[in-house]
Amino acid sequence: MLEYLLLGGGFAFAAAIQPGPLQVFLFSSVAQRGWKRTLPASFAPMLSDGPIALLVLLVLTRVPVVMSSFLQVAGGVLLLYFAWSSFRQWKQHMGTFESDDGKVPNTLFQAVAVNILNPNPYLGWSLILGPAVLRAWSESPSNAVALILAFYATMAAVMALTIILFGTTSFLGPRARRSLILVSAITLAILGLYQLLSGILGAGVT
Repeated sequence: MLEYLLLGGGFAFAAAIQPGPLQVFLFSSVAQRGWKRTLPASFAPMLSDGPIALLVLLVLTRVPVVMSSFLQVAGGVLLLYFAWSSFRQWKQHMGTFESDDGKVPNTLFQAVAVNILNPNPYLGWSLILGPAVLRAWSESPSNAVALILAFYATMAAVMALTIILFGTTSFLGPRARRSLILVSAITLAILGLYQLLSGILGAGVT
């Protein structure tokens, strides 16, 4: 079981610290809303990966290139939308970043949408986690459960720590925070365009 705990935790740690659409979205959200309202987004992979895991384990033996390209295009469009939203907020005069209206923040659901349209979870489940879970299950169901729990517990912990570290920006002045929102909007736009073009070019090759 220790082997699968290490495998799940190690892969989750590597995936969580690797720059990608979800990490960029979290940075943008912290700059706009503060780390407290962004913190629930650390659980996004737990919600988004369920359908992905079932799709890979029950239907796909590997993720087709065409599907990966389609997801990249859709994810690029979504990131461009978030970039536009950040840019519009940058143009406005912003008040308190840490205000809480008592409602469940939309950040979690937005992060889930970003992750569902991100090809990386599909590729990760298809090429790494899927085969590992099937192998662990064939040895003992408890091994498979341990692998999955280790992966998502580590992923949530590392993402939560990342959000809190990003949250140090809340101690900056309004002008600096406004500048960070502009930086995050530009970064989201660049990454969205990259995803969009990569998806289009990938689909063209196939």
